[in-house]
Amino acid sequence: MSAPAMLLALLTALGGVAGDDDPSEVVEPLETVENLWDRGTFTEGGATAADGSILFSDIGDRIMRFNPSTGETTVFREPGGRANGMIMDAKGRLIVAEGANTGGGRRISVTEPDGECRTLADRFEGKRFNSPNDVAVDEEGRVYFSDPRYVGDEPRELDFEGVFRIDPDGRVVRLETTAKKPNGLVVGPDGKTLYVADNGADRRALLAVDLDDGGDASNPRVLVDFGKDSGIDGMTVTTDGRIVAATPQGVAVFAPDGKKLALIRTPEPAANVEFGGDDAQVLYIMAGKGLYRINTNMTGYHVPVE
Repeated sequence: MSAPAMLLALLTALGGVAGDDDPSEVVEPLETVENLWDRGTFTEGGATAADGSILFSDIGDRIMRFNPSTGETTVFREPGGRANGMIMDAKGRLIVAEGANTGGGRRISVTEPDGECRTLADRFEGKRFNSPNDVAVDEEGRVYFSDPRYVGDEPRELDFEGVFRIDPDGRVVRLETTAKKPNGLVVGPDGKTLYVADNGADRRALLAVDLDDGGDASNPRVLVDFGKDSGIDGMTVTTDGRIVAATPQGVAVFAPDGKKLALIRTPEPAANVEFGGDDAQVLYIMAGKGLYRINTNMTGYHVPVE
């Protein structure tokens, strides 16, 4: 067992660390974070495929595939268009936010079950996206994504960093969330709330935005204000509406009202998370150069496949 895993096991056995950093709310005693693969440049994304494999991004420009049955990690797609966040939609398609920076796609791409990859959207009102960062879907086939610019020297065509929705007919709509530099985002299991991580210079926060039946946003509000502290990167949700978020300290779990419930510490700063396994209770964590996992007592939510 590695030193970080031994430390986490000790903390868990002792009831975790003080207050809301206690992981015992979401993991059983002696469960540890397991390193599955550590040869990436910087891992991100995370999507559970129909066969149970975990697709994730190595931003060194490839998409990887981890097979839980064999323990093998192989290349799914290379180059990967500087893929960042990714998710499977109700049609079993892989939706990917491809960023900027030397060969980045600067688009939302879709990979069909037969392997065909094409552009879903790469412009808003005729202007190229900045650097799509994270992506979410709802049961109606709508795609939501964040579009900040962290890296890349490509000229910017948009004068803002926003959150967008792509409708099934291909229409791209800007959503007002108040986020100045949106990062991770996820749709709640009831389809009525969009959660957005804002990492702006003057505010780092977890935001919640109401969604109506057509996917339009209203009532943006701050659930958690991190002040100048480090905020949230990628996120996912559980079937009971808890928000599971990657942070530099590890994986933080929040109630739907923003109350912090637990923190699962990770050996490297966490960048994104995804539930997998037969019961959707295995939490896969993209962190640093690696892919990790831990068994939890939470059940991850995925849109039902048609």
